[in-house]
Amino acid sequence: MSRRIGSQPLGNFYNGGKTRTHREWRGFKDTWYDYTRWLFLWKTMIKFMLHPQNLKGFFRYRWMVNYLATLDFLDRHTEGLRGPQLRIAHMEFDLIVEHMCDTMSSLFAADANIGGDPQKSKKIVVFDENMMTQIMNGFPNLHCVCMEIPPIYTASTMCQDAVTHYIDVAEEYGVPSDVCPMPAAELGVAIDDDYPIVGCCAVQCNTTCDGSMMGNGIEARRFDIPMFQLAVPIRYTDPDTKDYAAQEIKNAIKFIEDTTGETFDWNRYFECMKVFNKETEYFREWLEISRTDYPQVVGNNVALYRDAYYQVCGGRDSHFMKNEKAICDIMMKAYQEKNQIVGEVRHRAILWGVQAQYYSAFPLWLQNCWGIVPLIDMLSLTSTDLYSEDDKEQAFYDMADLYAKMNMRNRSEGGYEVGVEDLWRFCEEFRADMVIMYEHVGCKSMTGYHGLFEEEARKHNMHLIWVTHGLMDPRKASRSDMRTEVNRYMHTVLQEKPLDPSLENFDDGNAW
Repeated sequence: MSRRIGSQPLGNFYNGGKTRTHREWRGFKDTWYDYTRWLFLWKTMIKFMLHPQNLKGFFRYRWMVNYLATLDFLDRHTEGLRGPQLRIAHMEFDLIVEHMCDTMSSLFAADANIGGDPQKSKKIVVFDENMMTQIMNGFPNLHCVCMEIPPIYTASTMCQDAVTHYIDVAEEYGVPSDVCPMPAAELGVAIDDDYPIVGCCAVQCNTTCDGSMMGNGIEARRFDIPMFQLAVPIRYTDPDTKDYAAQEIKNAIKFIEDTTGETFDWNRYFECMKVFNKETEYFREWLEISRTDYPQVVGNNVALYRDAYYQVCGGRDSHFMKNEKAICDIMMKAYQEKNQIVGEVRHRAILWGVQAQYYSAFPLWLQNCWGIVPLIDMLSLTSTDLYSEDDKEQAFYDMADLYAKMNMRNRSEGGYEVGVEDLWRFCEEFRADMVIMYEHVGCKSMTGYHGLFEEEARKHNMHLIWVTHGLMDPRKASRSDMRTEVNRYMHTVLQEKPLDPSLENFDDGNAW
């Protein structure tokens, strides 16, 4: 065991139970750094739990228990990392934990279920889980909460069976079992009366599929507050939809103004968009380095973090921009030193499709086990445009463009060009020789493309590995099943041996 990448058999950490057998030794410097960040996260969580209102929330909501796995979540998402990549990962995930604690503190402070302040609740606008939040950049006196994120989205990344109870509740209610587990779980939380009661109004959106819209309808009845349905064009690449999309943004802003009595603040909006544009410039730098022989910010260090600052924060939290500048500094230094992020880079891969929430550490397993470097994933390849910082009329079109290109929506809607053709363009740009194709068994949108992907992969002479999963329900396809599909391809088609044989088969069926 040493600080050298791959010096320790990582599969030996797993014994089939919830927790790992021991912590990873990364050499003194990296192990000490990792330990100090471990202590920092304990401090953050203890501080959160010391607040009486947060403690009430912990005992009121079933889904809160999943956050006890936060430290294990960080261990899984830093496994095998050394040097720059370890620091980048902690900088990103530690800030996400802080941000989530702040979000839930604000939520519980206003929650009527646990005696929250009704005046604070009147300042909250409820948004969908998958929605962009840039509209709220113009309302500095209001607070935006993406309601489903704490109980569903984040909880299912912390603990693999976090939302299975709510999926079962929805199915008992009469929802077919082949519906995507994300809207089913969201609906189950509403049926189980497990959403905090907050907000003066809500904005919902036709995010990804009919299942999401089904869930929205029943959730709207549960929230029982004024609701605006933001109808974003499906074929958003069609120029004829632009004016309609911009008008929908105007209608949503007017709804919030009429409901809350607040007036859209253009100065504040443009201040936030300057921050958002700067964050986009940093992201472009990450992508540019990933096109070289020495990528630095890849896989797990992109996927979850991009969701946080691009979608949820939307330029309103300058802490993320400062964080990205520091990450860029680390990245450029590591690139100049020709730092290798794995012991041996065997394949450069693009991850396409919607990844499993219960196995968000899967890209790191690809890296550690097989030397497959996951350069970028589909959900992170959203807009990289810079938007207006002074033109009010253009801003409506900018916001419409962002809402059309939301993380979960950007490739599942928009047609063949963005769902299929763009993949091969990215493969060429990033010089990838492999595509890891996530196949979510409950997703009707992307399933229709299956044969097209196979045909195009042959045309482009690209290795294509299908990885089946159940998004938020590991009972449909376990983590082990996902790994087996990759193992089978690597052995039978490429006839390669794993970098770390201990990671090829191990038992994490009962792990967080």
